[in-house]
Amino acid sequence: MPEALPATADNARYRALLESSALFATETDLPTLLHGLALLLADILPSESVALLLLDEARHVATLHALESALIRDVSIGTEVAYEGTAVAEVIENQQPLYVHDYAAELEKFPDLRKRIAAHIYSAYYFPLATERRKLGVLIFGARATSSFTAGDVELMRSVAFHVTMLLDRAFTLRAAEEYQRELARERDRLRLLLDINNEVASHLDMQEVFRAASESVRRFFSVDGTGLWLLNEETNRLRCAIMDFPSGGEALLHVELPALSQEQANLLRLRTPLLNSLDELEKRWPPSVIRPLRAQSITNIALIPLVSPRKILGVITLGTRRKNAFSQEDLDLLTQIAGQSALALDNALAYGYLRASKNRLEEQRVYLESEIRTEYGFDDIIGTSPALRKVLDQVSVVAATGSTVLLLGETGTGKELIARAIHHRSPRSRRTFVRLNCAAIPSGLIESELFGHEKGAFTGALTQKPGRFELAHEGTLFLDEVGDIGLELQPKLLRAIQEQEFERLGSNRTLKVDVRIIAATHRDLPGMIQEGSFREDLFYRLNVFPIEVPPLRERREDIPMLVHYFVARNARKMQKTIQTVPESAMNALVNWNWPGNIRELENFIERAVILTQGDTLQVPVSQLRSPTSQKTFGLDQRIEETERAAIIAALRESGGKISGAGGAAELLSLKRTTLQNRMKRLNITERDCR
Repeated sequence: MPEALPATADNARYRALLESSALFATETDLPTLLHGLALLLADILPSESVALLLLDEARHVATLHALESALIRDVSIGTEVAYEGTAVAEVIENQQPLYVHDYAAELEKFPDLRKRIAAHIYSAYYFPLATERRKLGVLIFGARATSSFTAGDVELMRSVAFHVTMLLDRAFTLRAAEEYQRELARERDRLRLLLDINNEVASHLDMQEVFRAASESVRRFFSVDGTGLWLLNEETNRLRCAIMDFPSGGEALLHVELPALSQEQANLLRLRTPLLNSLDELEKRWPPSVIRPLRAQSITNIALIPLVSPRKILGVITLGTRRKNAFSQEDLDLLTQIAGQSALALDNALAYGYLRASKNRLEEQRVYLESEIRTEYGFDDIIGTSPALRKVLDQVSVVAATGSTVLLLGETGTGKELIARAIHHRSPRSRRTFVRLNCAAIPSGLIESELFGHEKGAFTGALTQKPGRFELAHEGTLFLDEVGDIGLELQPKLLRAIQEQEFERLGSNRTLKVDVRIIAATHRDLPGMIQEGSFREDLFYRLNVFPIEVPPLRERREDIPMLVHYFVARNARKMQKTIQTVPESAMNALVNWNWPGNIRELENFIERAVILTQGDTLQVPVSQLRSPTSQKTFGLDQRIEETERAAIIAALRESGGKISGAGGAAELLSLKRTTLQNRMKRLNITERDCR
């Protein structure tokens, strides 16, 4: 038991207690406090050291938080010891002071500390440090002699332990309050971030604007070095880089695709599970085209946050950082919330973009079709019953139901566009758009833009993005009139568009896919142009899948009366006139005229006649059909054609029907094979004529 000391010793202890109370009131740093206490108590208590152990009850360890001793110098602050089965555990359990008279035996339980402490401390007093709310630790007073503590010493040490407890409780409470304040600040910042992103993404309907708005806030809050948006292509099951936002640039990754998602990866995305990977790990799965730009940005770690809407997987947001362990679980949870908000906004933006594109497409088609309606292209229907026309219509019926390319051949003004429209209206594409382009009516420098479209800024004057005729004709029919007038430099791109059904707009490297049926028309001799080197042979073969020869009007003279009555009725209605008859002599003159301009010339001539007519009988200016300005008279034309026809038939008979080669009709007439064949078609020379 502790021994009683004289009253003077009590006075010294009271004085030390008062001084220690003053020290507790002014000092909050525990190691400094223990040092001050040791100095105050050095002459009063027999203790040689004071140690403060703090508890970690979850791990069942005690940590040396402060030590004041002149004897023990080789024990480090922060040393941890397991206290199960020791005096520390007994004091904590009973919450009563404990005197250990044989400290060497106690140290046997701590092999690592025994050699460093055993030679200095022989006995010790343990005091629990606890409040009603929690157990804090143990305060240990060590002495070199056994049984050297008196009752007064114990009371003084108990009082010191009480003050230390209050100080610790106050420190822990303050620390908890500060941590709570920090947590509140973090929560406030998280909520502010969510609110900012919500406000920013909710105010944008453009996909790029949505991501840019969210990206800036995310990059600032998480201190990342780059963000990216990768959208899932449902057809290929691959993620494609849509936007890359690095402060120093990252355009090299745009439109790059990752390998197809595995079923496991797709399931993780559906579960909205964030993924953390080092760039070294991703290098095994991602292509070099993705890894190289990331390494150029010194990115070492990537977080992938799934973007999943209620309807489908949209893609992922990637966050790149140059720091290891940059994301805590709390960060990932917050990023998952952000991704949820962004996914809804992105889904809306994609839907809006699709609707806007559809609206623009429909508007462009509407404008185009209205302009087509306003254009006078000659007929409301095909008129005529001649064998030559019935042959063409039979060919139209055969080819219309297929998706094959058609090449319409014939002189200008024969109604090739009307035949093209007939093919379209009898095809499965009849409900879609029929788009036409007269290649001869557009300057060569602009025809590529008209065909394939252009991006904003692609050339001087390109103030907005413009789709081309191929895009307008998607799932419909594109009619290329006078295709022989397309320049040689553009023909390879046209061939690719027809053959592969893909192209790029001017000023863009993005490949567009279309589904377009091509109908081409020309009055030119394409085989002759191939020999001259002004038309590509492979393009001709691609166009010439199903050729149709549209006959000139002089080969279907029996249709002229029907056409005359049709044009008279239409123009009279337009001019609000009543014309009931056409004189027989005038009709005969019209039928016998050669019509070098074909139906177009006839239409214009009849319009002129209607303008001149004052009564109900058509006044035909027959004299104009014999005008010197109309090339040659019909009789002279007829005689020349008869002479040419007779010469060709004679040569064919002499060669035995052989057209080309040695002794052929072409050699006898000193003509090219293709030229002879074209003239035979024009003069309607058949095998029967050569017998």
